[in-house]
Amino acid sequence: MDLKTHPSISAQWVGEPVELAPRRAVARLQTRQEMCADGRGLVHGGFAFGLADYAAMLAVNDPHVVLGAAEVKFLAPVRCGETLTARAQVEEKNGKKRLVTCSVTSDREVFVGTFTCFVLPGHVLDQ
Repeated sequence: MDLKTHPSISAQWVGEPVELAPRRAVARLQTRQEMCADGRGLVHGGFAFGLADYAAMLAVNDPHVVLGAAEVKFLAPVRCGETLTARAQVEEKNGKKRLVTCSVTSDREVFVGTFTCFVLPGHVLDQ
């Protein structure tokens, strides 16, 4: 895998790359007790979002990719202990803009989204 983006991200909290190919990526996240929002084991939706966002960044795979916008739907709850898999695909490339679709599944689809990403000429903190 020729990983060019997000080299310091925590696999424990955001996921780990499983597949990386031009314009597409797969990432996986094992949910943990610390991700639970309540005593019944409901995982906070931000973790599914974070995994999907990370998979979108991997699909673009540029050291200077950033998220500009997201349109998402949460389709089903996630329980602590579930393994989530995100599949992302760059659908459109227009200049510095990339539209990336992503689906997150467990034993069912739990999240879908379209991410608007931008490839900047340098690091976003240097802008």
